[in-house]
Order: sequence, then structure tokens, then C-alpha cells
Amino acid sequence: MNFWETITGSDLTREWKAFEVRAEALPADHRAAWEEIKERLSPYSDFTGRNLTPILDGVLGLLEETASDGQSVHEVLGDDIEGFCAAVAGGERSRHYRDRWREQLNRNVARKLGRLGG
Repeated sequence: MNFWETITGSDLTREWKAFEVRAEALPADHRAAWEEIKERLSPYSDFTGRNLTPILDGVLGLLEETASDGQSVHEVLGDDIEGFCAAVAGGERSRHYRDRWREQLNRNVARKLGRLGG
């Protein structure tokens, strides 16, 4: 990846389009699971979404492999897609974007209060 691709995000656009092309080849139940997985993983994303690219690639590969083996989504992921996504993203304690924003807000408030109190 070159500097220009990093700045513009064109590399991410290509990767996301490639993911969608691969997902279109999946059976309907696997495609529906893919859509839900993307939605459930989005809170774990950083600003650009680059941190999710390898995770989504692996999940899509899992869905492709299980579809080719004739396994249902329920056999692979169970009933708890949200739990699966939390586990794939790093566990229940993975930081959401809300956590990062809360920490930043707390630091900013503490800094402002420190200036006023000091």
C-alpha cells in the first residue's frame, strides 16, 4: 500500500468491493449472516476500519468454506452472532468506539478542570 492509497482510502474501497463480490456468491443464509456480522463488528472499528479488514476476510473465508461443505450458518455460528463477533473482535472486553470517545472526553474534561482549579 502506498502513501496515496493510505490517505485516500482507495485500498480499503477495493478490499470492501472484493468482499462484497465474494459474499454475493454465498447462499442466502450465509449472505444474511455476513450482513449481520458486518453490522455487529462495526462498533469495534477504528476510524478508518482498517483494523477490521483482516477479521472480515477471515470471517468471509469461514463462511465460504462452510457453505462449500454444505454446513448451515446455524451449525457454524450458532444462535449468538453478536457473541461470535465479540469473540472474533477480541472478546467481551474489546473496546468499542464509544469507549475511546468516553476516555477522550474524560481526559479533556479533566484537563479543563485542572486548569480551572489550578
